[in-house]
Amino acid sequence: MTIRTRKFLGAILLLVLATVWALLGMAAAQMPWIAESGWRQAIYYVVVGMGWVLPAMPIVSWMQRPDRAKPT
Repeated sequence: MTIRTRKFLGAILLLVLATVWALLGMAAAQMPWIAESGWRQAIYYVVVGMGWVLPAMPIVSWMQRPDRAKPT
């Protein structure tokens, strides 16, 4: 697979990841133990807002791999 193809697929995967992550994060934020406290909400949104980076790192790493050398 060429780097161009990997970057295209990786961009799609990152968009899907960010969308699903945001929807799940918003749904979980409605839980009573988070919604009843301003401090818990602030901590929750910071953690969840930065948390999508961890699953995105392997995707970006995969996207940046160089092409395999063609046998000569």
